[in-house]
Amino acid sequence: MKVEALDKFWTDKSRYDVAEKRFYEGPQKIDGVTLDDGSKYELARRLSQLESVNEELKAQVSALNQLLNAVVKRLDSVQSNLNLTNGEAKKPEAETKKAEASSKDDDDDVDLFGSESEEEEEEAARIREERLAAYAAKKAKKVQIIAKSNIILDVKPWDDETDLKVMETEIRKITQDGLLWGASKFVPVAFGIQKLSISCVVEDDKVSIDWLTEEIEKLEDFVQSVDIAAFNKI
Repeated sequence: MKVEALDKFWTDKSRYDVAEKRFYEGPQKIDGVTLDDGSKYELARRLSQLESVNEELKAQVSALNQLLNAVVKRLDSVQSNLNLTNGEAKKPEAETKKAEASSKDDDDDVDLFGSESEEEEEEAARIREERLAAYAAKKAKKVQIIAKSNIILDVKPWDDETDLKVMETEIRKITQDGLLWGASKFVPVAFGIQKLSISCVVEDDKVSIDWLTEEIEKLEDFVQSVDIAAFNKI
């Protein structure tokens, strides 16, 4: 039995040599991954993923660098504007201080406690009097504009028996400084009755229209009513 078993062993020796070699060499591993056919594919997939992630990170870093550069340029621009503004603000302030100092120096040169001589005072008084006299003369020569109004009054009698000529005569007897009677005419109204249309010119400051109409209406024997037909400023 032993001889037969020994013969069988050496007959399959090549198979056992391969097995022994694999046993001693053992499986190849990288980072805990056995490099058989499936493991090789998995490792390649992971490496591909890492390379893709690496490319994405590079792109993000590049974008961040560009954004940072833009922000830095913007800050530099704002700082330059602020410096320019501050410089312009300080310039007027310096000029103002310089002007104040100059004004102060001028004020120091003025003798506030000094007095004019008697001759200077007399000369100033003379000039003042001449100017006042010239102004008064100019004002006296100036033509004063008098406000006037041109008025047309319609005076209605009581009836057709009223003598309009006598009524007109009585109206023209009303006199006042600033009142000037003008042309007149008789205007038919109705049923043979006529009215008196009479014009006048009045100075607004001296003659009141209300006063004039009241004075005409006082002629009760002739006048029934008085209406203002036209009123124009001259």
